[in-house]
Parts: sequence; structure tokens; C-alpha cells
Amino acid sequence: MKVLVTGANGYIGHHVIQSLLKYNVSITALVRNKANTINFDSRISIFELDIFNFEDNVFEQLGTPDVVIHLAWGYLSNFKSARHLENELPAHYKFLKHLIDSGLNSLLVVGTCLEYGMQFGPMTENLKAAPIIPYAHAKNELRLKLESLQSSQKYNLTWARLFYIYGDDSGNETLYSQLKRAVLKGESHFNMSGGNQLRDYLPVYEVSRQLASLAVNECPIRLLNICSGTPISVRELVEYFLRENSWDINLNLGYYSYNDYEPMAFWGVRHSQIDSLVI
Repeated sequence: MKVLVTGANGYIGHHVIQSLLKYNVSITALVRNKANTINFDSRISIFELDIFNFEDNVFEQLGTPDVVIHLAWGYLSNFKSARHLENELPAHYKFLKHLIDSGLNSLLVVGTCLEYGMQFGPMTENLKAAPIIPYAHAKNELRLKLESLQSSQKYNLTWARLFYIYGDDSGNETLYSQLKRAVLKGESHFNMSGGNQLRDYLPVYEVSRQLASLAVNECPIRLLNICSGTPISVRELVEYFLRENSWDINLNLGYYSYNDYEPMAFWGVRHSQIDSLVI
């Protein structure tokens, strides 16, 4: 089996690559700039491409992959930017459609829990999406377009909605990494929100393990949540990080206001078949 990972140089991407190395598959990492490539295993083929500008034979250039794990997406520093709808959405759909039209058999795309919008409480996959910000709108619209494409093209589609992620990697902006940087810099306090919001968190290595397994096993489920299924308050999670690492820093609660595009309490409901699908 030949697996292509887009956005392979990103925070989740290089973890997915590491998870794929456990399988007997051929792996190609698609990156925008090889110069910024994180040190990949020598078994990985690296292909440099900007998906906004690809050639007609790109599927062949990429080695005619059997499965694509699509992690790439731009402008994640601003979820409210119109760029997600005006630039990212059409470009990503055009690229993925071209791969499918060229013979791609299976596609796994990461979505976002923000597609559920301001709905409160446990989020099951059968809830209707209700996005309120451009990033979530664009992701959900991409899903709808890819699902519609299945009426004319026979291919397997899995849409994996990611909830919240943490992990010990430099250069990312997860809550854990921000907290660790503050501690290592010797700062006296850590600025955060009130911390009462309930969220669903998974470590990045578990998220990546699940994505890799679902792709290699060509998951037959069209839509599923990648989540723990257990809500935890942000304050409780930060306090857990402090205890586990014996870190000493004061929490400056209430420094930041709560995001206006997230409900105070929502978490994922794990698909009933996820444990049997992920190995």
C-alpha cells in the first residue's frame, strides 16, 4: 500500500508519519518547502508541492498513492479569516478532486470539532453541522463537496473531526506547549482564560496513531470524531500538567476572555466501532 500525507511537515503531520512507519506501507510526505522539513526517517519519500499550483500529472508525480491522509490547510492562526472560504476551500477541493479523478481509491481528511458550532454538550457524529466561523464553514463545505463527488466517482472517504490536542513539541501553540515555554522561561505566572470551559483533549501521539490506523485500514465510516469522549475543564487540565511535570508557576486566571465561537461545554462522543478499527 502507498500512503501520501499532505501537510506532513506540520504539528500533526510528522507524528502521523511516525505512526505510519509501524506499518508495512510506502510513505510519501507532501510538503510545501523541503528546506523546512522536519528530520524524517530515510524510508520516507519527500515531495515538494504547493497544492495551489499543481500539474496535470500530479497523481503520477506523487507515485499514484492508494490512500491520502489530507492534513494540509493554511492560515490556521486566524480561524475567522475569510481566506478559509475564499482561498483554502476552492484550492483544497480542486486538488483533492484531481487526485480522485486520476484514480485515488481512498481519502482521509481531517475536519474540526468547530464544525458543530455553538451546540452544547456531547457531540455525536449524527448531529447536524452548524459552523459559525469561516474556518469551520470551509471545512464543512469541503466535506459536503467530497461527499457529493461520491455520486459520480467511486472512492472511500473518511472525515475525521479532530477535537483538542496537546503534546510536547516545540514551535506549536497547543496549551501544553505554551505552558511549558512559560515555565522554562522562568515566568512567574501563566496567562489564561478562566478555565471553566469543558473540552475534549487527546495527546497528539494518540490522535496520530488513530489517523494512521484508520487510513491504512481504509476505514469504512464516512464521518467520525477523533476524541477522548471525556470532558475536562481547561483549568483542571492545566493543573494536571503542572502536577505531572512538577512545574511551579502561578495561573493568571481570567486574563483572556472565552472564545465567542465555542460553547462553554462540549466534547466528542467516540464512535462505537473506533476501538475495533484502530489497532
